Amino acid sequence: MRNASTPPQQIGILPKASLVRNSSRMRMDESLGNKPRPFSSYFNPFLLHLCYFVAVSLLGFLALRSATPRSVSSPPTDLDYFFTSVSATTVSSMSVVDMEVFSDLQLVIIIILMFSGGEVFTSLLGLQLRLLRSRFSAGRVAMNPSRITCLELKMLAGGVNYGINDDGLGMKLPPEDHRTLVFESIKWLAYVVSGYLVVVHVTGFASVFLYLTLISSASRVLDDKGISIRTFSAFLPVSTFSNCGFTLTNENMTVFRKNSGLLLVLFPLTLLGNTLYPPCLRAAIWGLGKLSKRPVFMYILKHHEAIGYEQLLPGSHSSFLLATAFGFLLLQFVLLTAMEWGSRVMAELNTYQRIVAAWFQVVNTRHSGETTFELASVSTAVLVLFIVMMYLPPYTTFLPTNKAGGISPPMKPKGKSSLTDYLLLSPLSYLAFFVVLVCVTEREKLRNDPLNFNVFNITIEVISAYGNVGYSMGYSCISRLEPTGPCKDTGYGFVGRWSTGAKIALIVVMFFGRLKKFFIPGGKAWKLS
Repeated sequence: MRNASTPPQQIGILPKASLVRNSSRMRMDESLGNKPRPFSSYFNPFLLHLCYFVAVSLLGFLALRSATPRSVSSPPTDLDYFFTSVSATTVSSMSVVDMEVFSDLQLVIIIILMFSGGEVFTSLLGLQLRLLRSRFSAGRVAMNPSRITCLELKMLAGGVNYGINDDGLGMKLPPEDHRTLVFESIKWLAYVVSGYLVVVHVTGFASVFLYLTLISSASRVLDDKGISIRTFSAFLPVSTFSNCGFTLTNENMTVFRKNSGLLLVLFPLTLLGNTLYPPCLRAAIWGLGKLSKRPVFMYILKHHEAIGYEQLLPGSHSSFLLATAFGFLLLQFVLLTAMEWGSRVMAELNTYQRIVAAWFQVVNTRHSGETTFELASVSTAVLVLFIVMMYLPPYTTFLPTNKAGGISPPMKPKGKSSLTDYLLLSPLSYLAFFVVLVCVTEREKLRNDPLNFNVFNITIEVISAYGNVGYSMGYSCISRLEPTGPCKDTGYGFVGRWSTGAKIALIVVMFFGRLKKFFIPGGKAWKLS
């Protein structure tokens, strides 16, 4: 299996062309007559990403802290607020307080944080920066509507060849025409991504609101908890689509596992917002091209590399990503149902409800973290598979190599590797370090409360934070060997019982997980033989 996620130099909120520094790309830019890059393109992409997520998290912390929570008797601490803000911004959904503690204003703030940290929105920011750079490079040529119309007419008449020259350095177009088409393509792609965001969120809100209005058993749960249907309908689609996984109930989605219609509405949002976003985006562009008959959409599909939007994968790559994602889902579904079909985990559900709840669980395992079954009740074999799924990046793809001219993995850009590239460790090495760090910090609890505080539970928490999933084993008061003082079972995650130092370590893991693509090529200097 090969991890086919986008290389770290191409991801996030920076334009792709400003990050790929191989010689062939530089010659291509020269052949097209591009102007010098703007100053913003020379920023370190990792630092720019890190500053973005840290800044949004700090603003979210200040906003959450300034608002009044619903439960004044036991308000969250400053660390709890900051942890929640980081968890929402990095779409990790790790929780240290009950969600029902937050007021409506704080929930609106969390919605904004989740939306700002979602994969599609951050990629749209990068697309806008790419558009600014393209505008800078194209100059007044791309602003001339008559030239754009003339090019489109030539494309419709078949007078423009979409191909690439044999040397791969230049398109079969004059440089000024190519820059014009690239600028128009990026502009239209930004429209498509923005429309994608709007359509999915509006459809999600309408579907959830309609279901809760029509199905009394689901709305009764919210009424008993004092949660508004409108707030829940606005919060849940944003959380699901951004792959955050926060819900407004302390029990997550376990209280709705018998509401199969609601689960069926939600789990497509999980796939549309992350794992299957590239093939869905490509399908949307193809459909718009067929409906509108605008040649620019065909140009977008043909020249995805020139456009520089990393989520716009080639057609073959998108197909294999789709197949790989559903292969993982099928593997998890088969194991989960085989191990838990007759257990008490699914005892209260009928056959249809079990199938839907199991599909919802495995769809959320890789990234969203919404759950219909308590993980503490699931068998260990299933949990081990869940750990592997949480560790895999969203665009992990099986790409078979065919030397006869079929599909082959994309070549990495040639260039000199810096010393930092060789000093970086692999992600697994960093995760092992954080597990050891938490075990050292919580060594007293590991000794006195081994049924709750054990290495397996800590590993799940750390891997879940790294994968930005939010799964947690929770904490059970009745599992304590030496009860000391009062204890109350709560709905928040296992990390809520950790010490301050361990919580800070998990905050670092959440940032590390959100920026994991920068560390995937790490460990080059180590040769295992």
